[in-house]
Amino acid sequence: MESIQVPKIFVDMGSYGFAGTWVIQVFVIVFTVLLFNFLVSLLLRRLAKKAQQSMNPWDDAFVHAVQKPLQVMIWVIGVLFAADIVAGKTGAEIFKAIDPVRNVSVILILTWFLIRFVKEFEKAYIRQRSEKGRSVDITTSNALVKLINASIFITAALVMLQTLGFSISGILAFGGIGGIAIGFAAKDLLSNFFGGLMIYLDRPFKVGDWICSPDKEIEGTVEEIGWRQTRICTFSKRPLYVPNSIFTSIIVENPSRMSHRRIYETIGIRYNDLHEMDAIVNEVKQMLTQHDEIDKKQTMIVNFNQFSDSSVDFFVYTFTNTTNWIRFHEVKQDVLLKISAIIEDHHASIAYPTHVLHFDNADDTVSPPKP
Repeated sequence: MESIQVPKIFVDMGSYGFAGTWVIQVFVIVFTVLLFNFLVSLLLRRLAKKAQQSMNPWDDAFVHAVQKPLQVMIWVIGVLFAADIVAGKTGAEIFKAIDPVRNVSVILILTWFLIRFVKEFEKAYIRQRSEKGRSVDITTSNALVKLINASIFITAALVMLQTLGFSISGILAFGGIGGIAIGFAAKDLLSNFFGGLMIYLDRPFKVGDWICSPDKEIEGTVEEIGWRQTRICTFSKRPLYVPNSIFTSIIVENPSRMSHRRIYETIGIRYNDLHEMDAIVNEVKQMLTQHDEIDKKQTMIVNFNQFSDSSVDFFVYTFTNTTNWIRFHEVKQDVLLKISAIIEDHHASIAYPTHVLHFDNADDTVSPPKP
């Protein structure tokens, strides 16, 4: 009787599959990961709804930050656990990298979670204060977030290197020696970095402020303060990128922090109306005193000022309650129109440049030339 030859592939399947049950184990692990991931997703959705009902920004930030990293963590742990089972049966060399990959993956996922948590907490904190009508310092908030993120990245990098078997003490020693060379090579970059740090500490301006500099042609609204440069939107709607080191050596004016806006105008009337000057000045001052948009606690001056070439001038010096640019011009327009009406009520006129020629009366007549 002839013997029946069983194909080798079925022998391999028997030895590695059904006899060893590792395929079933891997299948169970993958199914468990899917099921557990689904349950965690449902739980996080319910926690997110409850977190929205509370006034604490911590729980909102935590729930939103942990969703994706936790799901990825479940998959990483499950897949690497299944890889351990396969490695025990096959003994392939590639599976020796499971432990380093697991350690690095956990560090990266924890770093990802912390970065997301800091970002989400900043958003929740700003949103909560804005809903309550409280002021929020965006510049300080951004600075703190950047410092925390930098600390997280540096710590994660050092822990990761230590996990992979590198000596942290040697790396730090090399960094101290190489820092001198890097400092010389990146002098401008470091000066911009410390310039940005000084902006965060001294706070001469913040995001949203209108700034200008008499030393440089810089004027506009601050949109972003980075570690290397500050982005300013000019009034012509063009972005202006200024290195932070510039702000350490120039004068910066911040009109956004003014308490009042000033009206300073010189108005001239005709010389023929000089006798009405005292009455006009007194009535203009009374009008300003009674004006609702003028701050009476600030300096207010209305006085006859000078004899000009074609007019006699008085000046108006006062401050408005508003600092809004559009509202200020509306108030200024109202004040100037009322001053014009006061001048007309006294039958006077605002002067404009004129020249008067005086001719002396002469008895001698000029006779035409004789032919």
